[in-house]
Amino acid sequence: MQEGQTQNTTISDDEVAQYLHRYPHFFEQHASLLAEMFLPSPHGRGAISLAERQQLAQRDKIRVLEVKLASLIAFAKENDVTSEKVHRLSLNLLKNTGFENLQTLIAQSLQQDFAVTQSAMRIWTNPIDNTLLKNVAFTPVNSTFSDWVIALAAPYCGAKPELADDLLSDSLQSFAFIPLYKEADNKHAFGVLLLGAEDPQRFKENMGLMYLERIGDLVSASLAAYI
Repeated sequence: MQEGQTQNTTISDDEVAQYLHRYPHFFEQHASLLAEMFLPSPHGRGAISLAERQQLAQRDKIRVLEVKLASLIAFAKENDVTSEKVHRLSLNLLKNTGFENLQTLIAQSLQQDFAVTQSAMRIWTNPIDNTLLKNVAFTPVNSTFSDWVIALAAPYCGAKPELADDLLSDSLQSFAFIPLYKEADNKHAFGVLLLGAEDPQRFKENMGLMYLERIGDLVSASLAAYI
């Protein structure tokens, strides 16, 4: 260094942060600094020591984790309740003694256990017993609607599509359309289970579909003896 020049000893924030990262035991070797250094309080009440600031930061993190944990626990409990309802539905379906009884059982279960205001089935595959053709479930549907259902890769939830015509009441606020398949790996629907609710949040877009898919599988399996 030439005479008359001064050395720039200013240290940037990044350099300080990098130094502390490289030497994590710095504050163990200089423990007194924790009590001597004061920082603005994050809650606007003057200055607090670095140690107090760390404690507050940890408490905030713990609060966030507690909220997340509570949310996960609530979600798990809700899933347990729904799983029990789906299990009860599956047991009841095993007891069905005829197509009309099956229809009644499905409608009652959906209304009582799954907050469904109105439900219906439409099947466009001919039944084994032609007398069932008189049943409302085999009422012909618009080909545009059946093609739309067949094209679904998963149950549809949300507003009622216009092509659903009058299959469910327009006064309902949210809808689900569950394709019915003869086999899980054969994704060509032979019919559809239609659900409608007065609650606009009951069947909303982007909701989880796992239980709707399971209900669809159970209903499809229960119909196998009739089509």
